[in-house]
Amino acid sequence: MINIDTKFITLIGTPLSQSFAARMQNAAYDAADINMRYFYTETDSEHLGEIINGIRYMPSFAGAAVTKPNKVKVLRYLDELDPLCEKMGACNTVMKLPDGKLKGYNTDGIGFYTSITTEAGIDVKGETFFCIGAGGAGRAICSVLAYYGAKKIYITDRFMESAEELVKDINTNFAPVAELVPQGDFSKIPECRVVINASGVGMGKSIGTSPLPEESIDPSKLYFDACYNPDRTQFLLNAEKKGAKILNGLGMSLYQGVAQIELWTDKKAPVDVMRQELMDIIAGK
Repeated sequence: MINIDTKFITLIGTPLSQSFAARMQNAAYDAADINMRYFYTETDSEHLGEIINGIRYMPSFAGAAVTKPNKVKVLRYLDELDPLCEKMGACNTVMKLPDGKLKGYNTDGIGFYTSITTEAGIDVKGETFFCIGAGGAGRAICSVLAYYGAKKIYITDRFMESAEELVKDINTNFAPVAELVPQGDFSKIPECRVVINASGVGMGKSIGTSPLPEESIDPSKLYFDACYNPDRTQFLLNAEKKGAKILNGLGMSLYQGVAQIELWTDKKAPVDVMRQELMDIIAGK
């Protein structure tokens, strides 16, 4: 029940109709007996500054979550940035500090890092990665890989300008470990420990397609797809058929939410409850 002591978090972005975040987060608050509610504010960037400033002055708010198209533009309205968030140049989590200041974090990459280290047993430091896709998911993933000491990150995208920009940003803000790969060139995969699909190909209208030709699959590698609905994209199905280990993006989504809750509440998030809620949503329950 909402009362005078309830704290609020709102997700700011558009479109939000496909978001599972509120259901997962509110299930966590209920299970952990945390008096907090998560809801949606669908808006573009036009009035972002006024919304963020309103959160600053409303005691009932603990912070905010931020999604496209606002992850970059929100930075200008915050007082402090976590080092990873600052280097990445994008924020998905705003935390209101005890003194009323607003601090930005990015838990997207942390969600990926937690998933791939705990669920796949990958030690990022000193490893080589191949990432297909340089948009929001690719930026978060590649940035956190560089942050945690990856030896080399090969990056490609059908929009080569995006890949070029991400390579430049990683080499400038993190470490000189990123290298641009022309679209359709998968010759570097044998050097890599993990092959990542962050392109979005294989979900929505592109279900049944993969950005990676079957003949380029090396079964000794781990194949990760940031998508988790469907739970096995064609990218993962093809890799699995070749005998490779696979991992979808459910853990990435789960653990980025876990990190958010623990920032906002300073309490341990009920991971198992959140995972089950995500699985129920995907199953249509």
